[in-house]
Amino acid sequence: MKSRHKVLAVLAFSWIVSYIDRIAMAIAIPYIATDFHLSPVEMGAVMSTFFIGMAVAQIPGGLLADRFGSRKVATFAITWWSALTFATGLAVSLPQMLMIRFAFGIGEGLLPGCSFKTIAAWFPRHERAGANAIKMAAMPLGSALGLLIVGTAISEWGWRAVYHLLFVPGIISAIIFWRVVRDKPSDSNRVDPAEILEIEGDDASEQDVKDYKNIFHLITRYNIWKYVLIYFAFELAEWGFSTWLPTYLLKSRGFSAAELGAVASLPRFAGIAGMLFGGWIASRYFQQSKRLLIVATQLSAVLAIFLTATAESGMVLLVAQTMAGFCLNAFFSSFWAEPMTSIPKSVIGVAGSFITTAGQVAAVISPVIFGFLVGIGDGSFMLAFSFLLVALLVSCALVFTLPGKKARKAA
Repeated sequence: MKSRHKVLAVLAFSWIVSYIDRIAMAIAIPYIATDFHLSPVEMGAVMSTFFIGMAVAQIPGGLLADRFGSRKVATFAITWWSALTFATGLAVSLPQMLMIRFAFGIGEGLLPGCSFKTIAAWFPRHERAGANAIKMAAMPLGSALGLLIVGTAISEWGWRAVYHLLFVPGIISAIIFWRVVRDKPSDSNRVDPAEILEIEGDDASEQDVKDYKNIFHLITRYNIWKYVLIYFAFELAEWGFSTWLPTYLLKSRGFSAAELGAVASLPRFAGIAGMLFGGWIASRYFQQSKRLLIVATQLSAVLAIFLTATAESGMVLLVAQTMAGFCLNAFFSSFWAEPMTSIPKSVIGVAGSFITTAGQVAAVISPVIFGFLVGIGDGSFMLAFSFLLVALLVSCALVFTLPGKKARKAA
């Protein structure tokens, strides 16, 4: 096993832990709402406050990773959010919960920039899309495991005990990251010189950036705004779907608490396959332009979410929500293959974080809008699902602003 693959495994494990910790709220929120007497809008606020913290920390996380290296920043981030996971179980009021969730989000918001930086440093350019897809596959895997574990554990011990227990894997992840990952292969005495040459062999052909004045210079120079707008619109749909799906299944579809974890985890497990599929097909068949692939994943997600909202039979509902998970995650890996292979690795931390900030802003807005639309719909989810479909179609239209295959060849 090559050293870079061990680093990728550690990075993926940190993302599994991250998503178990963050998805726990999607299962716990109905029970927290009962304890704290929360309205649908207040439930959405609890989920959104976490993403405010993430949005605030995204760009600083990328800047810190580019400046000080991913090892120190990521280890601190994992330790920080693990402590806040434990603190979530101690909250006794809505204001306390909101403050804890905001601080929790800051910790998790530091990790994406470190991840981009680590992959760019440890993998040659032609392997980055595949490595990033594997790392991203850890996200739905963590969510699926979280839904299964948390759903079962809450029914046995209550939501507070679950948050206390989740502190343990977080600390383990921080220790492993510090011991295994280095900022670059040459910093480690465990890496074979031949592998270092293999990793850095295409650096000479990669346009690098060492003289960018600030982040504003960077984002205008590399036309990142197209990525930002596409990602923002898509994440409005993805986060609305993922954060409210358990509540939709529980309140509108009549699933029990015992059934909820298993049923709601199906889109996450399908998302693992979708993430790997998107990364593989982007690297294998769409090297020049991934525009058609990205659009295909978006339109497929539109159909799947529409069927999730309108299915009359339980079987159609289960199949539709599972396919939605596959298609939404196939988008992620096919989309991220673009910036991961086009932006120089010396600034990928902050550039990638700028793009993900758009996703976190959407994650702040979307659960609240979804809750508001459920509220004005007197408990009906149809208007809220319509919002998700419109967001996906807008994102799809924006994809056509990206350069196509002919434009890339000309460039």
